[in-house]
Amino acid sequence: MAGRIANLTIGMTFSCIRKLALPVLVVGVQSSCVIPDDTSRIAKVDPTVAAARKEMVGLSEADVRMCAGFPTATADVGGSGQIWTYKRVVQRGNLSIAVPTMAIGAIPAVGGSVNVAPGGYCDTQIRMANGRVAEVAYAGDNNLPNRRDALCVSTVDACVAYARQHSQRATAR
Repeated sequence: MAGRIANLTIGMTFSCIRKLALPVLVVGVQSSCVIPDDTSRIAKVDPTVAAARKEMVGLSEADVRMCAGFPTATADVGGSGQIWTYKRVVQRGNLSIAVPTMAIGAIPAVGGSVNVAPGGYCDTQIRMANGRVAEVAYAGDNNLPNRRDALCVSTVDACVAYARQHSQRATAR
């Protein structure tokens, strides 16, 4: 009789542990898939956009039009010159996985969805002062999980190459 009670107690204990372990496991898996809003500690700034902040400074208005095209919008900022904005909308093939919500007995509802490679947009802002680039900045939903400002690369990559090419010509003279 004592053996049956011990087996019953052990069986109930394992049953309780299984019921508690599953929700903890599900919460752990769900929380490991979440990308935090602030990725600054995790993701590094894309090297091309970081280079653009330095290497584009000094390019003329004509140089920027040659490498980036014509701006989407411009704004006068008084004595500080003008701000040119290049808006890029990135449409990518989204992969959306949806798991139906279901509850099994005492186990809470499990389900949800995951989006992989969602689209976004980047506003590359170039401040012109006295006809030359004074500053480059980025705004928008432009981060990727592993790189900050990565959706802005397509706007400035040609300008970084252009600036490097022109600085090599200047030093060769």
